[in-house]
Order: sequence, then C-alpha cells, then structure tokens
Amino acid sequence: MSTQSLDSAIEASHGALAAIVNGDPSGFQALYVEDETPTLGNPFGPFAHGLQGVVERLSGAASNYQDGEVTGVELIAKYVSDDLACVVEVESYRAKVGGSEDMVSVSLRVTSVFRLERGNWKLVHRHADPITTPRPAASIIS
Repeated sequence: MSTQSLDSAIEASHGALAAIVNGDPSGFQALYVEDETPTLGNPFGPFAHGLQGVVERLSGAASNYQDGEVTGVELIAKYVSDDLACVVEVESYRAKVGGSEDMVSVSLRVTSVFRLERGNWKLVHRHADPITTPRPAASIIS
C-alpha cells in the first residue's frame, strides 16, 4: 500500500469535482473501477450500480452544472487498510445549477471508498448529499 498513491487518488477526486461543477463528468468517470461493482449516490437521484449506471448518473449530474469553482474541501476522516480506503469529506463549491444564471453555494457531505487495484487506488463507491447542518427528526419523514 502506498499512502502517496492514495493521496494522489484523493487529489484526483478533488480535480474531478472542479471538472464536474463545470459540466464535465470525465474526471470522476476515470477514477472508478472498470467492472460491475461501483456504486454512486448523488443528490440527483437514487443509487447507481455498475460502471454503466455510474457513468450515466455522473453525466446526468454534470449536465446540471456550469461555471463552477471549488471553494474548499474539508477532510473529516480517512480510514486505510491494505487494499481499501474510506475518505469522509465536506466539499464546497459555487456554480450555476439547473440552468439558473445565478451562482449558488453548495456544500456536500461525501464518503468515497477506494479499492487498490493493480497498484492504483480506484473509486468503488461515492455518496454525496447536501446534509451538512443539523436537521430536526421530522425533516427525514417523507
């Protein structure tokens, strides 16, 4: 296990965030394992499973953003074993969302799970949602 290569993969995910808030999903697509195991949960829909589903969900998410900029990434926790790593962060950015001409600030709590494959850390799971502040119990009932 190489901590530097994991740190490089994490940095690549931050670069992918900068790309996706400008409408380009290719950075995240390149980070995922290339088999049927990856999963993705994002604010735009239910979980996607398998590489094709993840690619489609990333493309859909990217289509919602334009003119974005990353304003910060806060590391909450990082757990690493020989071939699996979990990274918990809060990502913050500004972008035009959903066709609006107004810039909005967005913060997402993010969990990324990386798996070591042939010497490279690849994303196997990513979950991002906008719940970054306390909410009353009633707000989770739909």
